[in-house]
Amino acid sequence: MSSVETSTPGAVPPFAVVPGAQVHEVLAGREKEVVEIVEQAYRIHGEGATVNPPSYFLRFPDRPSSRIIALPASIGGEVRVDGLKWISSFPQNVEAGIPRASAVLILNDHATGYPLACLESSIISAARTAASAALAAARIADAREGVARPRRVGFVGLGLIARYLHTYLVGTGWEFEQTGVFDLSAEHAAGFAGYLEQRADSGEVTVHESVESLIGASDLVVFATIAGTPHVHDPALFAHNPLVLHVSLRDLAPEVVLAATNVVDDVEHCLKADTSLHLAEQRLGHREFVDGTLYDVLTGALAVPADRPVVFSPFGLGVLDLAVGKHVYDTVRAQGRLAVVPDFFHELRRHG
Repeated sequence: MSSVETSTPGAVPPFAVVPGAQVHEVLAGREKEVVEIVEQAYRIHGEGATVNPPSYFLRFPDRPSSRIIALPASIGGEVRVDGLKWISSFPQNVEAGIPRASAVLILNDHATGYPLACLESSIISAARTAASAALAAARIADAREGVARPRRVGFVGLGLIARYLHTYLVGTGWEFEQTGVFDLSAEHAAGFAGYLEQRADSGEVTVHESVESLIGASDLVVFATIAGTPHVHDPALFAHNPLVLHVSLRDLAPEVVLAATNVVDDVEHCLKADTSLHLAEQRLGHREFVDGTLYDVLTGALAVPADRPVVFSPFGLGVLDLAVGKHVYDTVRAQGRLAVVPDFFHELRRHG
């Protein structure tokens, strides 16, 4: 990971704006590097060198399906930056032909607290989400003794996140003989299938007519939907013990969760806001069904069984956004291409 000093002690750092084009330029085609950055962030978090408070949800009585979420965080280690991701989810945008989610990331100087930069962050958010899932898929799959890496993958929910997830899986060495897709929108399913068929890394592409059909035909199942409540209820669907990347967090009924080995990125964050795991906790009155964290997998503290389905549920920590965003900022700064806003901080004297 690149690292550039952001300011000198006692000095106010310049403030920069990093547009999406620059973010894309830094991250595109560098999936392995981004996964390494995310793994480092998870290790720093697991070692207790982060602050990652609960997310704050801004909801609207007149727009109940929409929300804007604030994710404040601070990460130490070699990254050393504080900040905030401010990300909106407006599902009705899709009907208007624009993406559902939009986001900015504010980075704050670790020494002075002054904001360093505002980065377009929908790309950063998608990249860190996909990198987190790809990292978990690789490490969990490799930890299951006697089980070969999945060669049949299925995607449920076919938006931007699904595309990034596919890109990060194949970009980090996964090879698939079959790729299944399912979406409630036939148009989205056909479009995603067409996208996959243009690539040489997806194998045979199948559009499934039901989520049940897709699960049965997949050894690696990826949920990337906008579901607000569980829609998959039968644990028997997972009798073939697939690895499940439950990125959207609310697709699986408690009975499915309780029949699986459950790995999370952070216990406190994942068991909130009526996620599938939170519903399971409410049903049981405890959280002993959570087997461990991704950090436990990374450090070898958690043995992952091969005779049960494994569900990875990542809440998506703000420290991941900071780590990837700081990498983007450092890279653009090292290239001498930061778009600094002159005199952004104007009143810098205590006395006039």
